Amino acid sequence: MDRTTTGWISGFIGVVIFSGSLPATRVAVLQFDPVFLTAARAAIAGALALCLLVAFKQKRPTRADIASLVVVSLGVVVGFPLLSAFALQHVTSAHSIVFIGLLPLATAIFGVIRGGERPKPAFWAFSVLGSALVAGFALSQGLTASPIGDTLMLAAVIVCGLGYAEGAKLSRVFSGWQVISWALVLSLPVMAALMISRMPPTFADINPPAWIGLVYVSLFSMLIGFVFWYRGLAQGGIAAVGQLQLLQPFFGLALAATLLHEPVTPGMLAVTVAVILCVAGARKFAN
Repeated sequence: MDRTTTGWISGFIGVVIFSGSLPATRVAVLQFDPVFLTAARAAIAGALALCLLVAFKQKRPTRADIASLVVVSLGVVVGFPLLSAFALQHVTSAHSIVFIGLLPLATAIFGVIRGGERPKPAFWAFSVLGSALVAGFALSQGLTASPIGDTLMLAAVIVCGLGYAEGAKLSRVFSGWQVISWALVLSLPVMAALMISRMPPTFADINPPAWIGLVYVSLFSMLIGFVFWYRGLAQGGIAAVGQLQLLQPFFGLALAATLLHEPVTPGMLAVTVAVILCVAGARKFAN
C-alpha cells in the first residue's frame, strides 16, 4: 500500500472520530460552562499526552518548531473547542453542519499558504461544490439562524483550518501523535489553571450524558482523532485529504440516526453520494 493511500485511510479514520465531536460538545455544554469544558478537555488530553511523551522518551521540539506548535495549540486545542462550545449555546449541532461544510475549503486554503501545496484548478471546483452541497443540505433542513452563533462558528472554522494545516506541515517532521501531544503539553499549564478556576462548585447535578460528552471530546476529539488526522494530512496531502471532512456531517447524522433514532431521508443519502463524488474528484486533481 503506497503512502498516499495510507494517508487517505488514516484521514478517514480521523474524520469518523471527529464526527462525534460536535454532538458530544452539544450534550456536554448543556451542563458544563463552555470555558470549563474547553479547559477540561485540553487539560485531560494534555496530561495523557505528557505521560505518552515521557513514557516513549520523545525528544523536545526545537525552538524553530515551537512557533508552529503554538499555532496548532491556539487553533485546535483552544480556538476551535472554545469558539464552537460558545456557538453551541446559541445554535444546535445540526446547524453547525453549515460551517463544518466550509472546513475542508479552509484547510485547503491554509494548505496552500502554510504547506506550500498547489492543487489544480479542478480541485478547487470540486472543493467548492462539495462545500456548497453540505451547506445547502444543512440550510434546507430549516435551520434557525443566530448571528452570534454563526459568527462564532465561522471563526472556529478559520482557526481550525489553520491549526490543521500547520499541524500537517509539522507531521512531515514528527509523527502525528507527537505533534498533537506537544501542542497539548504546551497549553497544559494554562488550561489546567483555567479548568481549576472555572470548576463548578459541585458536580452532583451533572448527568451521565454530559460526562460521556466530556470524556469523548477529551480522549477522542482532542487526542486520538488527531493521531490519525495529522498522519493522513501529512501522507496524503493537506488539501486533498482535508476534503474528507465533507463527509463528517453525514457521519454525524448517521450517528444521530443510530443513537437517537432520527430518520435518514432519501435527500440525505443523495447528497452524501454527491459529496463522495466530490471527494473522489478532489483527490484526483489534488496534485
